[in-house]
Amino acid sequence: MRIIRRIRLVGLGVALAALVATAGCNSAAPSAAAGSGGTSKVTIGIGGQVLLSYLPTTLAAQLGYYKEEGLDVELLDLQAGSKALQAMIGGSTTVTSGFYEHTIQMQQKHQEIKAFVTILKLPGIVLAVSPKKASSINSVADLRGKVVGVTSPGSSTDFFLKYLLSKNGMSATDVSVTAIGAGPTAVAAMEEGKVDAAVMLDPAVSQVERRAGNLKVLYDLRTEAGVESVYATHSFPGAVLYAKSAWLEKNQETARKLSRAIARTLEWIAAHSGAEIAAKMPASYAGGDVDLYAKAIDAAKPMFSADGKMPADGPAAVLETQRVSNPEMKGADVDLSKTYTNEFVK
Repeated sequence: MRIIRRIRLVGLGVALAALVATAGCNSAAPSAAAGSGGTSKVTIGIGGQVLLSYLPTTLAAQLGYYKEEGLDVELLDLQAGSKALQAMIGGSTTVTSGFYEHTIQMQQKHQEIKAFVTILKLPGIVLAVSPKKASSINSVADLRGKVVGVTSPGSSTDFFLKYLLSKNGMSATDVSVTAIGAGPTAVAAMEEGKVDAAVMLDPAVSQVERRAGNLKVLYDLRTEAGVESVYATHSFPGAVLYAKSAWLEKNQETARKLSRAIARTLEWIAAHSGAEIAAKMPASYAGGDVDLYAKAIDAAKPMFSADGKMPADGPAAVLETQRVSNPEMKGADVDLSKTYTNEFVK
């Protein structure tokens, strides 16, 4: 446990629910006429565009990198990872800016999707205690019988909570889980004590911290040390770009251009300050506090991948957590080589 002061956290936040049922319901993905290297127009669904987890996906457009690569990219803010994934499976988008674990979960559902450029090497998820309950909760064990918020059932935050409960000798039924979203509703739930604790994403975490002054954090996955304390590994990939494997096979040059645009953006982020990065982003993303937004970006910079490549030990670590936290994954036969590729990233 530690107290975090004036730090904005990056989340991941994403969810997975009711996916197979949507597989054939939506229209075909919008695209321009195909050339020899694949389509030139790509629609990317983002699992919460304001979240710093997905900042590079938007920043690449702000910097003009997609256009420089000869791509016509449309970004759709679908506000949750589950919705972004559903849109791609259904065909209304071609690519998703979401969390890597989705590729593992969907393989078990016989839907082959593959990550092809890595955005986050660390997930940035945080388990925090409501300021109104800080005196009575000091560990995961203290959550027994309590109400814990997650972005939505089946989300990455939900699976993280289940993983922690299992590792601490508890079951998912030992707590009451409720959906609080990832934005203002999550902030209100924490501030008003509607939940005793929550697994949260930025910017909600930083907003609660700013208003409360101090925030009791039980687990913090923004740093390598925090990730290692939970997963016994230094790398645990979070946000990626992923697409259907069949689409990647048919549109290799387009995937290569997208990967190059994101990799260039990651290099640009590493070379610039939080203030410089914030100045390039849409003004509304700062939530009325540009200084705090810039500081949050500075704090988040170490979480971004340096080159867009999937770390060698990352996929196995994510699979292990899924086997523990996701009942559908227990005993599932998963071929990790089919869940990601580095072939499109130089």
